[in-house]
Amino acid sequence: MKELQKRIEKAKLPEHALKAALKELKRLKSLPVQFPEHSVARNYLETLLDLPWSSSTTDTLDLQAARLTLEADHYGLQPVKKRVLEYLAVCQLTQGLKGPILCLVGAPGVGKTSIGRSVAKTLCRKFHRISLGGVCDQSDIRGHRRTYIGSLPGRIMAGLRTVGVRNPVFLLDEVDKLTRGGVHGDPAAALLEVLDPEQNSSFVDHYVGLPFDLSKILFIATANSVATIPAALLDRMEVLEVQGYTSEEKVEIAVRHLLPKQLKQHGLTPDQLTIPPSTLATIANNYTREAGVRGLERNIGAICRSVAVKVAENRGESGKTTPTVVTETMLGDILGPQKFEHEVSERLTRPGVAVGLAWTGMGGEILFIEASRMPGSGELTLTGQLGDVMKESAQIAFNWLRSNASRYGVQCDVPKETDLHIHFPAGAIGKDGPSAGVAIAVALVSLYSRRCVRSDTAMTGEITLRGLVLPVGGIKEKLLAAQRAGIRHVVLPKRNEKDLVELPVNVKVILCCAPLAIMLQKLHHSSILLLQNQLEVSLVSTVEEALTKTFDGGLAPISKL
Repeated sequence: MKELQKRIEKAKLPEHALKAALKELKRLKSLPVQFPEHSVARNYLETLLDLPWSSSTTDTLDLQAARLTLEADHYGLQPVKKRVLEYLAVCQLTQGLKGPILCLVGAPGVGKTSIGRSVAKTLCRKFHRISLGGVCDQSDIRGHRRTYIGSLPGRIMAGLRTVGVRNPVFLLDEVDKLTRGGVHGDPAAALLEVLDPEQNSSFVDHYVGLPFDLSKILFIATANSVATIPAALLDRMEVLEVQGYTSEEKVEIAVRHLLPKQLKQHGLTPDQLTIPPSTLATIANNYTREAGVRGLERNIGAICRSVAVKVAENRGESGKTTPTVVTETMLGDILGPQKFEHEVSERLTRPGVAVGLAWTGMGGEILFIEASRMPGSGELTLTGQLGDVMKESAQIAFNWLRSNASRYGVQCDVPKETDLHIHFPAGAIGKDGPSAGVAIAVALVSLYSRRCVRSDTAMTGEITLRGLVLPVGGIKEKLLAAQRAGIRHVVLPKRNEKDLVELPVNVKVILCCAPLAIMLQKLHHSSILLLQNQLEVSLVSTVEEALTKTFDGGLAPISKL
């Protein structure tokens, strides 16, 4: 009891917490040790004293040092780095600011979780990660009331007790995977108070039962998609898109971070194993097809293990090791046959096939659309596990063709006398969204005109019954997916031009887009574009314009409306 009394005197508790601690200590003294309530009261009092009511760390407000730290730890992620530097600048000017509540949204493996540690390191703050995947009880956030046996504080207060300061960096990992609709309350709703800057200055945990100031905490949430985050919770966070990496970025990340990390983990040195950038690029393109770099790191680890066996055997035989340089021809023996091929041109050798571009929480993907016709009564069959929106897109494309068939050399009554089957391969994977409209329309025109679509072309965009092409999302991810698949030409909606201008510099160098020439000259990237002509982008406003870009020699209508 004397020890607890001394801790209360030294804890520098605020008035309301000091009053509660003294009251609980008085109650504890009156309880016999053998009573169950004695241990409950003692645990509560120790929890109260362990919380950092007044303890905090001092932020490092040196912007130049912070910038160097962020650049050294992560390649890319410019929006996140910019936001952290802005926060530091405001703190430097105002000497006090509520911690921002950021939500990093992106595909797996792009560095969302690791950037949280880097931010804490930059600010010289303590870091704590809270995994929210599968959490189904609101008591995990708010804590359990002390009336229950074995009650504990929630994860927020438990995290504060662990770090011992009131201004740490909290990483709320996988916030989009909270389980909702259970019988134990909604944990997403419990987070509303935690993440509301106007309310979290007096957050009350059910176990502690006292208001605690959470406004000094820098919350960083991560998610693969905002679609499953409740609107009220999403409204309280500042969403930052963490986009996927280009092949060049992946190679640079591997050279700077992944390869040194794997060498250290496997007990190797750079003198014993060298993987040239060309080999890393082959691994990224032919053995992984992802937005992030986790698969690339796993393959580098497999190479390190293979070389580690040789190093260990050579040491046992002669005591010397022979340096190993992994070339592209050696990858087959170490990693096996290539898992991904540039198969687009091979699948576009017949009419009725087009390539679309899709965007998921895992990053961008190419999407084949196959159309076939047969004698019938004008029925439309759709397969490929499609959602309602994609089914409607196919119906719109079909009806657009029926109303414009004669303009492209197709008899108006042909669609009425045949059944049409549109299939989206990878039938076990669900697909939805409006962005395949252009690709479906092009596939149908290809089928009925008996002309093949350009084998190097992919497209995306929503269409209307009047043939207008509307903007879609995920432009960078879709362009990267096209590049990974060997696509050379992409057709995008004209109204997505702004998304091209907003792309990072290392993505702009793979674009060649005539409508952007004047604007990009102002950005001093035009010469780079001409030298690195890897991906040509055509911007269209109508399906008619898209048809002229997707067929060799174009496909202009033979008549006007």
